[in-house]
Amino acid sequence: MSADTGTHTHTGNALRTRLRVIIFEAETTAGRAFDVALLWAIGMSILIVMLDSMEEARQTYGDWLAAGEWTFTILFSLEYAIRLWVVRSPFAYARSFYGIVDLLSITPAYLGLFFGGAHSLIVIRSLRLLRIFRVLKLAQFMGEAHVLVTALRRSRRKILVFLGSITVLVFIMGAVMYLVEGPKHGFTSIPRGVYWAIVTLTTVGYGDIHPHTPLGQALAAMVMILGYAVIAVPTGIVSVELNEAMHGDHRACPACGEQGHELDSRFCRHCGAHLAEPDKKY
Repeated sequence: MSADTGTHTHTGNALRTRLRVIIFEAETTAGRAFDVALLWAIGMSILIVMLDSMEEARQTYGDWLAAGEWTFTILFSLEYAIRLWVVRSPFAYARSFYGIVDLLSITPAYLGLFFGGAHSLIVIRSLRLLRIFRVLKLAQFMGEAHVLVTALRRSRRKILVFLGSITVLVFIMGAVMYLVEGPKHGFTSIPRGVYWAIVTLTTVGYGDIHPHTPLGQALAAMVMILGYAVIAVPTGIVSVELNEAMHGDHRACPACGEQGHELDSRFCRHCGAHLAEPDKKY
């Protein structure tokens, strides 16, 4: 390898490292400025899409709105490409939550060139405002956000089992109420009964359909009381995981940006990249 090639390689690596710190971290002045500018750009692009949905604004400022939308789309496309370039594992980042959101935020604009109306889906770009937690990192909100996300992630299997049980329950109660009340009381089908069971179990109670017979009302009372358990059980599950997540680690993976690792983790649980020591900055 020639001296010039080695110099260019070293310069390129230094540039990638510098850009990675600016884009993925908010501790530095440059990183914070980048995140704030990005949030403003996201907010402006969403405003343009909202104005474009208004007939009067589209007729008056249609050309300007189209130009603004494509300007932001190109900027976000360039930003996404740079993110893939600076991370150590582009594929891992592309599969991460933020990576998917970044891709979805620019895809509708290009789909709109081939499918009419697809550009309106660009409002999904609002999900990118979740990056505001990176800016608030200096205000000590980032840690709390990752604790919550970690707790929800660890609770997902228990929650899924619980939701599966509730789904079976509402189908059973919907079928029973269909047999007890029948079409003359508004329960015209089992799906209609399932709808009533969901509304009652979740304590929403629209009142558009309700039992009239004593047996139906007794069953409804049981479902109402059971509704409190629907609230208590997942709350307890998440509370336990929150307590455990409080002792977790919030190091960012240099490859995919994933956080919420265990204190003794040496490798990213999402992509397998090596993590820095807990006391180091990223």
